[in-house]
Amino acid sequence: MTALPNITKEWTLFLDRDGVINKRLPDDYVKTIAEFEFLDGALEAIQAFNHLFGVIVIVTNQQGIGKGIMSSEDLDAIHAHMLYQIKAAGGRVDHVFYCPKLAAENADCRKPNTGMGMEAQRMFPNINFQKSLMVGDSISDMEFGERLGTHCAFIGSDQRYASFDSLIHVARSITSK
Repeated sequence: MTALPNITKEWTLFLDRDGVINKRLPDDYVKTIAEFEFLDGALEAIQAFNHLFGVIVIVTNQQGIGKGIMSSEDLDAIHAHMLYQIKAAGGRVDHVFYCPKLAAENADCRKPNTGMGMEAQRMFPNINFQKSLMVGDSISDMEFGERLGTHCAFIGSDQRYASFDSLIHVARSITSK
């Protein structure tokens, strides 16, 4: 397992959403606010990250829109709810980037492609990918981070990456340095 670097306010945090911040629905998509459930410790972790990272963004593939299972308005409502709860818990997310395209389209915005990372850098020009951390729970999240040149933290178990049980364990690892 690779250790995470020392983090300063010059750093950017890229977070995946499903399986990192909220519970992933097996073989389904979070389509409503009622289906959105924070994972244990996620709000506490994001609050801790607020004091560590200069920029915090979420990068999430949301092909449920492309499949017609949900609308972008549904997703906007879910994200508004999520951001409200994060702020109420003392955390911050500077922006949510999402890709509504189908996996089969191999769109630039869809992880592991780097479109959302490049869009984040256009919005926040101070982003330096070498001083960034991508936290995700899938290999495509890790590939996204690698392609951008970020450090990576994997929620799960994979010897190629710094691996953690949950987002709060990532936060504790960083704050204990």
